[in-house]
Amino acid sequence: MTMWRIGSTVIHKVLEADLAVRPTAALRTDDTALLKRYPWPAPDFSRADGTFVLSVHGLVVDTGARRILVDTCVGNARPSVPMLQMLNTTWLDDLTALGYPPESIDTVVCTHLHFDHIGWNTRLVDGKWVPTFPRARHLVTRAEWNHWADEAGAGLRDTMQPLIDEGLVDLVETDHRVAGGVRLEAAPGHTPGQVAVVVESGEERAVITGDLVHHPVQFIEPDVPSLADTDATLAAATRRAFVERYADTGTLVIGTHFPAPTAGFLRRGGDGGVRFVVDGRR
Repeated sequence: MTMWRIGSTVIHKVLEADLAVRPTAALRTDDTALLKRYPWPAPDFSRADGTFVLSVHGLVVDTGARRILVDTCVGNARPSVPMLQMLNTTWLDDLTALGYPPESIDTVVCTHLHFDHIGWNTRLVDGKWVPTFPRARHLVTRAEWNHWADEAGAGLRDTMQPLIDEGLVDLVETDHRVAGGVRLEAAPGHTPGQVAVVVESGEERAVITGDLVHHPVQFIEPDVPSLADTDATLAAATRRAFVERYADTGTLVIGTHFPAPTAGFLRRGGDGGVRFVVDGRR
C-alpha cells in the first residue's frame, strides 16, 4: 500500500490488481514503438517486452474531518467484467486494515461509471447485492448518470441500483466541492461526465486523474486515445488542458491506473516537452 501527505490530508492507495497488458489492450493505437520512444517512466510504467502495467486501485482521501473513497475498483464475484471475472481479493479487508472499515467511509466519489471504478459500491451477501459503504453518500456527476441512463445495457443494475434503492446516491455537477480542500474537476472525453479529484491542503495540492490517462505517455502524446474513450477528440483536449494546468506547478499527479509508484509531477523540459517525473522531488 502507498500513502501520500498533502498538507494535513492523507491519501492512501488500496490496490486490487496489477495487470501486465499490451498497449493495444488500453490504448487505441497501432504504434508498437510508442512506449519505447519515451523511456523516462521505465521500468515503473513501461517494460522492455513492450507491455505496461495497468493498476486497479481505490484511493482514500482522509482530511481528518472526512473519509472520502475515490473509485471502488472491480469488486469480487463479478461474472461479466473483462479480464477480471469472479475476483476473490482481500481488497475490502485491506481497506479495513488501513483503519477504514466500510462503515467509516462517509463519501464515495465515482470518477465515472465504468465497471472497474464502481465494483465495490456493492458486495454480494446471501445472494443479494447490497451497499458496501452503507453510511456513505455516493457522488456521481449528473452528466455521467444521464449518459449511462440513456445507454442500453449499461450494466449498472448490480453496482448502482442497490444504492439508488437505499437513497445513497447524490447527482452533482462536475465542479462540485466534496469537502473542505477536496473538489471535483471536469475531465470529459473518456466518458461525458468524468471528473478528476483535486485535493488541496496548506500550500500543497494533488490531483487524482480518473481515466483521462491510462499511461503517462498520454501526457506527452495527448492525441493517443484510451481504448474506451467515448469522444477521442474531447479526451485529447482534456489531456492538453490538464498538462497546461498542472505542469511545473508542484502538483502531485496521482494516476488512477498507474502502478507503483503511482504518483509524480509533470515537468517541462527545455524543448517544451513534458515528462512525468516520479523521483519524489517537486
